[in-house]
Amino acid sequence: MEALKWTLAATAVATLLAVGAPVQAQTAGHDHGSAVPQELTLNQGRKWSTDAPLRKGMDNIRGLVAPKLKAAHAGTLQPAQYRDLAGKIEQEVAFIVQNCKLAPDADAQLHLVIADIGAGLDAMNGKSAGTEPADGLMHVAQAVNQYRTHFDHPGFRALPVAH
Repeated sequence: MEALKWTLAATAVATLLAVGAPVQAQTAGHDHGSAVPQELTLNQGRKWSTDAPLRKGMDNIRGLVAPKLKAAHAGTLQPAQYRDLAGKIEQEVAFIVQNCKLAPDADAQLHLVIADIGAGLDAMNGKSAGTEPADGLMHVAQAVNQYRTHFDHPGFRALPVAH
């Protein structure tokens, strides 16, 4: 259910950003039908454009995730550490949502990445039944790698997600 709330919130934010409305808070009560893409794609074979706030936020998220992956693979991170990390990543996502100004199509694609990050954060926070926090961190790392694959961010490196 939390993942659905993140997806709906990301959809609402994407639509608000697309029409130039300021975003003060995310709301899960908005329905935008089929106007939002369901699958992450390239922009006619090219990566989507980015802006400085998006690059900064994604660099920060990558910087938070990268040093924790080895410990997550080893099973040495504690639930409180996952929750702390999730809170820091949530702050970066909020920064991106509040400051990033992309073209509507690129923005809609970005919010698919944000929804995936949100699903990982739910697991990291213990809110996804049957999913371990380490799996949530791997989900966030995979979403970060999807961002790298689909968005033009010079110098952005993939995260190692293989066990």
